[in-house]
Parts: sequence; C-alpha cells; structure tokens
Amino acid sequence: MKRIKCTVAYDGTLFNGYQRQPGQRTVQGEIEAALEKISKQPVTIHSSGRTDTGVHAYGQVFHFDSVVNMDGSRYVRALNSILPEDIYIIDSQEVHPEFHSRYHGKVKEYRYRLSLNEYNPMKRNYVYYHRFSLDVEKMREAMTYLLGTHNFTSFCGNLDDIDKVRTIYQADLIDEDGELTFIFVGNGFLRYMIRIMVGTLIQIGEGKKKPEDIKTIIEAKNRKLAGHTAKPQGLYLQRVDYPEEMLKPLTDYVDNEK
Repeated sequence: MKRIKCTVAYDGTLFNGYQRQPGQRTVQGEIEAALEKISKQPVTIHSSGRTDTGVHAYGQVFHFDSVVNMDGSRYVRALNSILPEDIYIIDSQEVHPEFHSRYHGKVKEYRYRLSLNEYNPMKRNYVYYHRFSLDVEKMREAMTYLLGTHNFTSFCGNLDDIDKVRTIYQADLIDEDGELTFIFVGNGFLRYMIRIMVGTLIQIGEGKKKPEDIKTIIEAKNRKLAGHTAKPQGLYLQRVDYPEEMLKPLTDYVDNEK
C-alpha cells in the first residue's frame, strides 16, 4: 500500500463546501467517487483543511492510501479523466507512509480578491465587488498589526474550545487598477478567519475603523469588535507547504542508505 499526495484546484461555485456531506455535491465527495472507480473499493481522502461553499482553491492538498499497483504520478491523468470540469488534479506523488496532509502542513497561503471596478456579472463568482472607494494605504497599515503570533479569537467564526493562537508570516495588499488582492501566509487559519480579517480591513478602508484598532480587536478576544465576514467567492486557498522529508517515499530513504 502506498500513500499518495495530490494537489488539486477547484472552482467552489457549484459545491456545497469541500467536506463530504450526505446528499450534497462536495469536492471531497467527487474525488472519493472518482477514486472508488479506480480502486474498485471505497477510498477516504484526508485534506489539508476544508473550504466553505463558494470558496475556491489553486493548491488544496489531500492524501489517501492506494491499494492499486500504480505509480503515484499516474493519478493525475487517472483522476482527471473521471472528475468533473470544476475539479482538476495538478500533481500526484507517492510520499512518506506517515505523511498527513493536515498535520504536516507548515505554511498555508490564502488570497482574497476584491474589485472596486464596475460590476462584471461574468466575474461575480470569483471576486467580491465593493461599491464604495477604499483607502488602500490605511488598509495596508492595518495589516501590519496582524503579523506575528496572536490569539485570533476576535477573527474566528467558531467559538468552541480549540486553540485560537496562530502565526501570520506575511500580510500584503496588491492594488492593480482597482483590483485588490489580499495575501495572507501563516502556519494555519481558523474558520472564517481570512474573511473576517478582510471584512475588518474593508471597514478600515471605509474610514469606519482606524488601522491601529486591529491591535485593540486582537487583544479583546471578542468577535463582536471585528468586522463582518466577507463573502466567500473572493477567497482562494493558494498553496500548502510541507517538510521536504515527508514528501519522499520510504524507498528513497532505503536507497540513500545503501
């Protein structure tokens, strides 16, 4: 049995989220159905995380244990020949048998796309259109307060007892003629965290909050102080990075010791 890691891109528009749900069309459900056709038996995949309804991905990662005697790289063609057009396997490879797509992920990058330009119905599912002007420099200033290790309870939509401490390594805002891209890179993100941060930054851009209010909001650990949850269609899971040693199949280690 081999452990296979796959990188997948998908358009989240017509899915009821990523995670498998009975009677619903989900990304996980479609992938597992395709793998079952290849393996002739049920296959469960384990992913780096789950995305909500309407959220997209360029670099979601999942793994599964293959019972088929097939080179790991061949799953790209095998899966893409079965999967619907709104899911595409970018890469597949055999990895270390203890590799886990969720627990070994060390860096995640998300991007959020917002447009200040005239509404285009063709893009409505892939960018959030904001009707009013925003002060981009104030928003950039505010993003500096998000950097580092903090308890992000104020930016979390889930109020259970999970650890809400996360580290953000990079927070940038690119403005290309009114097409804004928020970039967040960190060791992990809480549910709705990116969308709540963007919603708060929008309020700062509108002048409803000050850039330095971010620090106060973080320290308060109070969801009510942060902004609204930005709409899902602008959010993209860009990439997930892993330790190099976990990306090598066990045979590589054996060969190197000879």
